[in-house]
Amino acid sequence: MSHPPDDDRTMLSSGAMPGPATGLAQGGEHALPKGTRLSEFEITGVLGEGGFGIVYCAHDTSLERQVALKEYMPSFAWRSTQAHVSVKSNENADSFEAGLRSFINEARMLAQFDHPSLVKVYRFWEANGTAYMVMPYYRGPTLKQVLRERPTPPDEAWLKALLAPLLDALDVIHQQHCYHRDIAPDNILMLDEGRPLLLDFGAARRAISGMNQAFTVILKQNYAPIEQYAEMPGMSQGAWTDLYALASVVHFAIAGTAPPQAVSRMLSDPYVPLASRFADRYSPAFLAAIDRALAFRPEHRPQSVGAMRTLLGLDPAAAAAARASSATAAAPAAPAAASAAAPPQAEEGRTPGRTLLVAGAAGIALAGAGLFAWMNRDSAAPAVQSSAPSSAPSSAPAIDAPVAGAPAVAAPPAAPAYSPVAALDAILAAASPERKVTVQVDSARVQIGHRGASFSIRSSHAGYVYLYMVGTAGDFQLLFPNAIDKLNVINPGGVLNLPRSRWKFNAAGPAGVDHFLVMVSESPRDFRSAGLETSELFSDFPAARAATLQREYTGATPLFAGIPSCSRPLCPGTYGAAGFTVEEYE
Repeated sequence: MSHPPDDDRTMLSSGAMPGPATGLAQGGEHALPKGTRLSEFEITGVLGEGGFGIVYCAHDTSLERQVALKEYMPSFAWRSTQAHVSVKSNENADSFEAGLRSFINEARMLAQFDHPSLVKVYRFWEANGTAYMVMPYYRGPTLKQVLRERPTPPDEAWLKALLAPLLDALDVIHQQHCYHRDIAPDNILMLDEGRPLLLDFGAARRAISGMNQAFTVILKQNYAPIEQYAEMPGMSQGAWTDLYALASVVHFAIAGTAPPQAVSRMLSDPYVPLASRFADRYSPAFLAAIDRALAFRPEHRPQSVGAMRTLLGLDPAAAAAARASSATAAAPAAPAAASAAAPPQAEEGRTPGRTLLVAGAAGIALAGAGLFAWMNRDSAAPAVQSSAPSSAPSSAPAIDAPVAGAPAVAAPPAAPAYSPVAALDAILAAASPERKVTVQVDSARVQIGHRGASFSIRSSHAGYVYLYMVGTAGDFQLLFPNAIDKLNVINPGGVLNLPRSRWKFNAAGPAGVDHFLVMVSESPRDFRSAGLETSELFSDFPAARAATLQREYTGATPLFAGIPSCSRPLCPGTYGAAGFTVEEYE
């Protein structure tokens, strides 16, 4: 199957896997012929061809498996020999090089990620004047095909089961300050086992589009928010950009059409909220969350995956329930190879135990990171709070604060059942985007019985540092400041290295993923109202007490963020935050 020049998707199988000599598209004039050897891979046919690359079906002669092999081959290039790629004109040399570098960078980025809803890159390399990446041979229809074949729109449980793994996947890439920027129903593959797969980023296409006037910026117009059309003051791209596109996919699933093009919403917004059209079929909270993510201005949307999860009520317990529900839901009508969008099963409970562990990695892909929201705020993040000191006792969560001009939506959902990881998500969602916190950690994995890794914290603003951890056994602790180390001040641009030498901080198991959060608060904070209990070293939020307090809590700010405490009449409550995870292994 071939595709138009503006389609640079990873072309994968829709239906049964073709044999070596059948079921493959006829290659164009630039495609490598069947039998060509590229390293240990032998070309067996062409899967798809677009304006920026060719995807082949190939046989991995080393591991005896079928793979998809993508070659960087823009339309302004040609083969000067059977395999070598050259640019047709020197006028396109810079564009070719920019696209090549972006193709390689995309491959390198995807290769470091390991999430079941992200395309996996086995390897990549440069040769013959171009570059190649090798991926698994995925099978299944696109989400667009699945939805078009359904007799009725999917219900809320089906959609939440679809969203949970896709949000997890976005969380993983956003942790690395990477954004997909091309999410649409035809860029999500529904694999045979029912898992949604987010297809590739088209990085080479965007790089070339930015340099070559012959290639206008290519957008899926009804799925791209306004900040993708041009650089505008206060409208930078970030996590909110991908959340708009993902919400547009849900809009398509519910209404049968995508939202209005963003450019048509600039003067007189024609968008009609889903909450006012489909309240008889979906819960007000669910529709309100999607409408919020579809706000025209970036600062009116959820600013992170964590914030979006909170709006949807997709804390880990809710996500597990949605996944279990999807397993018994009726499968959508789809091509023979397709099955319902049931994400991977929830992780089984772990044996109770206590964990003392230094944290995981920032800056590399993390196992299990999809269960935990990283509030990603790079220098492009739009400011949603005043730069002046806050006069309120604490900052209101970004997900609840009313914003002038934002779409009218239903009331936010009730607080979810208590979960320690959801408590960390809530703290992240309410952090100020102006107060940037970053963490650099030396290892993503720590062996049980050994000392944990060390890490460093940086903050754009001065403040008081608080370190939380939810261990593999579900224990919820405030690790810093602690009984022996109370000096938790950080200067703007300064570095705080933890743990300090006096800490006894070891990986105690059980095996699994630990979740960490660093808060840098403008004011000192008091956690007694959240039930914090001190001990000989680290403090705890006991589970039973924490659950009771969460159930009874009616405040606007996250309960476990504590209360600003200082001697001034007005005590600012703003803070920055960053989260990370680490895997403990036997």
